[in-house]
Amino acid sequence: MRCSALFALPVVLCIVTAARAQDSSAQQDKASQTTPDSAASPNQASSKPAAPPMTPRQVAEMRADILMARKEFSDAIKSYDQILVTEPRNSAVLNKVGVAYQQLYDLNHAGRYYKRAMKADKSFASPVNNLGTVEFEMKHYGRAIGLYKKALVFQTDLPTVYSNLGYAYFENKEFPEAMKSFGKALSLDPDILSRHAGYGSIVQQRTTTDPGLFYFFVAKTYASAGDAERTAHYLKLARDQGYKNFLSAQTDPAFAKVIKDPRVREVLVVPPSYAGTVQKPVTN
Repeated sequence: MRCSALFALPVVLCIVTAARAQDSSAQQDKASQTTPDSAASPNQASSKPAAPPMTPRQVAEMRADILMARKEFSDAIKSYDQILVTEPRNSAVLNKVGVAYQQLYDLNHAGRYYKRAMKADKSFASPVNNLGTVEFEMKHYGRAIGLYKKALVFQTDLPTVYSNLGYAYFENKEFPEAMKSFGKALSLDPDILSRHAGYGSIVQQRTTTDPGLFYFFVAKTYASAGDAERTAHYLKLARDQGYKNFLSAQTDPAFAKVIKDPRVREVLVVPPSYAGTVQKPVTN
């Protein structure tokens, strides 16, 4: 499997080279058939300088990035480490190595590289966020919250970090703060809860100790934003996970914008037996 993948890039390059050669040949044939009267003058000809060839350093990082994309994380780490021999304080590469180790579930090494990246660039948000995901996976929710908030000081418009912060607050039973964080994340990227990564920042594991309650809170967040389609989707997930206060959506003010939408009403029209009767609004 790996051999076929490694051959893919040279094959593509060969195809591209051949296509360019054929195109160049065709252009030369066409030029030879052009009469002097119709030929463009030197002043009309456009000359674009050729792109400079990639340096060995650029090739090395591109190769490592390709290995990461193929999920060959151990080999990617070896390639990145070769760069770090001469660039030990390259924060972007250090962060990538941390991500590779985390994908291998080696949280100790991941954390070390994130800390090195943070030390090399004290305003780099991605390794701070990523170290937060390590703390989250170790169930150190308070530490994770602190790191996410620190990352947002460096860059305030990262939906990934707001989403991660929302999860950490939720697991720490700080529900009002979780709602605010999810609301901010969704305002920046309405699809953030279905994404898994972005631009060097890890979206932490989407697991919670109470999935029914969690899905209800997400539905509530989308409802506050007036997104009926996603509200209905997450309400259904909350219902299917057995959230007992499921019917409180009927009277909770947070659902007022979408409660009359047919998609939302369809989810609520036939409640499961465990839901009982109409409940009072959920209080945070």
